[in-house]
Amino acid sequence: MAKENQSTGMAHSALAVETTITGNISAITDIRIDGILKGNLDCQGKVVIGEKGRVQGDIKAVNAEIMGSVCGNITVAETLVLKSSSLLEGDITVSTLVIEPNAQLNGQCSMRTFQK
Repeated sequence: MAKENQSTGMAHSALAVETTITGNISAITDIRIDGILKGNLDCQGKVVIGEKGRVQGDIKAVNAEIMGSVCGNITVAETLVLKSSSLLEGDITVSTLVIEPNAQLNGQCSMRTFQK
């Protein structure tokens, strides 16, 4: 599941298309979800949910970029980007929020500064 990130040389994890995991994931490095996660995701790096990716659970991360769908709450310490193809059913707690046109957000947003 770990791959070498070409741009930074750092390892990251990926959940491939047509793969489903039921259970919680805890990641120290960046993670990309292109399959289905039925559980919570706690990441100490960046979370990327690809266009075909689906998460049914809560996400906690430093940064996140959502292109697919999330049904759960998201807590991001720095920046959350909701791309135009994203669908989020849940509440957000974040420092910085970027929402592209056509992104769908059904929930509440709280913006605050996190302690480092």
